[in-house]
Amino acid sequence: MPPGSTIGILGGGQLGRMSALAAAALGYRCHVFAPEDDSPGMQVAAARTVAGYTDAEALAAFAAAVDVVTFEFENVPAATLDALAPLVPCRPGVAALRIGQDRVAEKRFFAQAGIPAGPWRAVGSLAELEAAVVELGLPAVLKTTRMGYDGRGQAVLRRPEDAAEAFARLAPHPLILEAFIPFAKEVSAIAARGADGSVVTFDAVENRHAHHILDLSIAPALVPAHVAAAARAHVAALAGALELVGVLALEMFLLPDGRLLANEMAPRPHNSGHWTMDACRHGQFELHIRAVAGLPLPEPGRHADSIMKNLVGPAAHAQWPALAARGDVALHLYGKSELREGRKLGHATRLLPLGTLSGTTDPDLLAPV
Repeated sequence: MPPGSTIGILGGGQLGRMSALAAAALGYRCHVFAPEDDSPGMQVAAARTVAGYTDAEALAAFAAAVDVVTFEFENVPAATLDALAPLVPCRPGVAALRIGQDRVAEKRFFAQAGIPAGPWRAVGSLAELEAAVVELGLPAVLKTTRMGYDGRGQAVLRRPEDAAEAFARLAPHPLILEAFIPFAKEVSAIAARGADGSVVTFDAVENRHAHHILDLSIAPALVPAHVAAAARAHVAALAGALELVGVLALEMFLLPDGRLLANEMAPRPHNSGHWTMDACRHGQFELHIRAVAGLPLPEPGRHADSIMKNLVGPAAHAQWPALAARGDVALHLYGKSELREGRKLGHATRLLPLGTLSGTTDPDLLAPV
């Protein structure tokens, strides 16, 4: 696509915002389609449509106004892409969207692609859940198959009597029961796959959570080199198996014995890749736009070690003046008007010279704020 073309983005959150900013740097315009007015993505887009994802008339007008369509989160209804695909190219594509928004389909695809994952069972009734608990043992994690994120839509079962209450509370059914994984660390890796099938990967990162929300991403991950290489190989293989065009993130559990088990994937830019905007020559949002637009994909070229900190809730957001004053921190605020507890309002990335984090045990290095 030549500069001046228009990229349509389904979803107006911060991922759409940062995608639109990356597109602008490459000379593209963005048209954001979302149900919410004044969303973060719309604030920086050249055009916007405020409509529901099932509004056929609005979708047809949107398709006529753009040259390609992508999405910034995987909970856009697959039927929306089904309606758009005959009218305009859609990337990463409806297949990746369908798999990424259903945990059962995701687990089955991991197996098909040869990516190891932990034991799981699909459960459509309380009887099936009780049988799955016997098979997988306790503790175990019961999750909705759709729409769950940041700890929402799940429950930890520690006793057999927990099953009935959790099954009744979580909806819609069916649900998925996953064996509890006693992992040492959570690791994620991101790949970008171009329209020509070429794939590049970013360094694996270590993720640390607070209250079920990503708190820190440490790049590179503080893991042995062979583990980091395996993480990159897994996400590259998954991107190829999906025939995805765009960016893909894969979250994995690192076991004490050094094995990696896939947890979840996201066929879009990902929170654990925000560090790439400042620590790489080419960040995840740029590579996503390059893939969607059919441009070549350069190697990311990490030039710094980094620690990304999510700014969640009003108290963290209030630190922005101090963060803005620091020369070693890149600050990104999302323009959200409602500052409420548990909401991601921005992120800050501390940049360190290459090799600083190698083998570190210094807690001060892991405190970017």
